[in-house]
Amino acid sequence: MKTELEFSAEALSIFLTKGFTIAGDIVTPADNTETVPSQEDWDAKVSELKVAYAAQEYARKREAEYPSIEECVHAILDDDLTALQEKRQAIKTKYPKG
Repeated sequence: MKTELEFSAEALSIFLTKGFTIAGDIVTPADNTETVPSQEDWDAKVSELKVAYAAQEYARKREAEYPSIEECVHAILDDDLTALQEKRQAIKTKYPKG
């Protein structure tokens, strides 16, 4: 799960593409051609990022249970693709797209 700080840093990196520094509550762009977003814009972007992150929860759960690359390679080499596909489908059924 992402923290509030991670969402805030991601939002800032979207607005300040050339980098930034933070000292306490003060954000300084690395390049003076960029400006710090307003609190309203920043809050809106953080909210947007949280919604997008929540919408991908199913994908994070699937990823944790999907067969590893090694398991996939073994299934291919052992001609056991049916079992691999059944396992993947069971995980997709367990965690449907939201």
